[in-house]
Amino acid sequence: MATANVVATGGPGHTRQAVPRWPRRVWRRWTSRWPPENRIATADARLPTAAHPPFWYNSGVSRAAEVPQVADQSTPVPHALRRRLTRIAIWVVVGVFAWFALTRIIGAVDWGAVAAAFGLLDPLATVLPMFLLLLLRQVLNAVPLMYYVPGLGWFRSVENDLAANVVATFAPPPGDIVLRVAMFRSWGLDPVRGMTGVTLNSFKFYAVRFLAPVIGLVLLAGFEVQRRQWVVAVLCLAVSAAILAALVLLLRSDALAELIGRIAGRLVRLVKRSADVSGYPARMVRLRHEASDSLRRGLLPSMIALVGMVLADASILAVALRGVGLDAGSLPLLEILGWVLLCYPLTTLPLFGLGVLEAIVVGAWTLTAGVEHEASIVAATIVWRAVTILGTLALGGVVLAAWRLRYGRAETSAST
Repeated sequence: MATANVVATGGPGHTRQAVPRWPRRVWRRWTSRWPPENRIATADARLPTAAHPPFWYNSGVSRAAEVPQVADQSTPVPHALRRRLTRIAIWVVVGVFAWFALTRIIGAVDWGAVAAAFGLLDPLATVLPMFLLLLLRQVLNAVPLMYYVPGLGWFRSVENDLAANVVATFAPPPGDIVLRVAMFRSWGLDPVRGMTGVTLNSFKFYAVRFLAPVIGLVLLAGFEVQRRQWVVAVLCLAVSAAILAALVLLLRSDALAELIGRIAGRLVRLVKRSADVSGYPARMVRLRHEASDSLRRGLLPSMIALVGMVLADASILAVALRGVGLDAGSLPLLEILGWVLLCYPLTTLPLFGLGVLEAIVVGAWTLTAGVEHEASIVAATIVWRAVTILGTLALGGVVLAAWRLRYGRAETSAST
């Protein structure tokens, strides 16, 4: 075997052996063909080493000795099942809580009148504009990733976000991360840069979520606003400013990046005591080196795009309210958008704050429009949730199936 195609490995006290320099993808394909009892236990251990060379390499050691035997392969299965059951239980608890929130905060709902309000929806005048606004929301939501991942493009950015949303909804973590990495690789992009962009996009989204109440108060300037709503907006502004300040300081130096990593680790430990945060400072330094240029270039455009995404989300609800019969005289557009943005931080809760957000906005709009419009307002919020949650999942399912079809064809052609 030629010297250029081998790597000499082995630490102190160990015999140095020549191991083939095989590509990572070829190695994973071959190891995936092993019987379960002979597979290597961890993903990191799958790479060829002196202690565990690939089984086709003739080193004079038997195949059973090359690969450590895994005594029990049944542990990951119950763990994954337990996480799926936990996710289902969370959905059930959130649904029950949403029901009690609606009935306790806004009182008994005339569901017969709500069903009648659904019949007022015009497919062309209401459903089609909501679908177009949903597409606009997803495009604006994918804009930051275009700046952080060179060569991605807006279409692939939308595709990556929609597909990952489906997997994150129905599969336990880190299923969405695995899918994102696979999609980046299938497009010939660096998955490290891709996941760095996803991380930055998450930070930006949380900053905009907590900035939305301030914009909502500006829109509600001509309406009655109570003192507690100003307090909530100021607190949310402080959170948003802290996130943006952390991103800006991340660009300054490695020392500041390490400080941000330590602070983030302490905040995570407040929520989850068992979390391992020892590597957070190093991750922040690595993030700074990998994304400093793209972060400088895309900070302002991505923030503008995400604010537009939030407004598009609120506009879907405004179209639904108009579709069930509430005109501008009963409920002005600025009040609709203002209240949605004022309550937008609640979307950080499970299922995007389902039940809690509806209870607050329905109560506020009922005071403005009158009790006689309460059933129509409830119907509009249900339509809004169906479009923004189920519609997004439907689009993600189509995108994921199309990507799998193209990726499968590419693999077939490459193998032939």
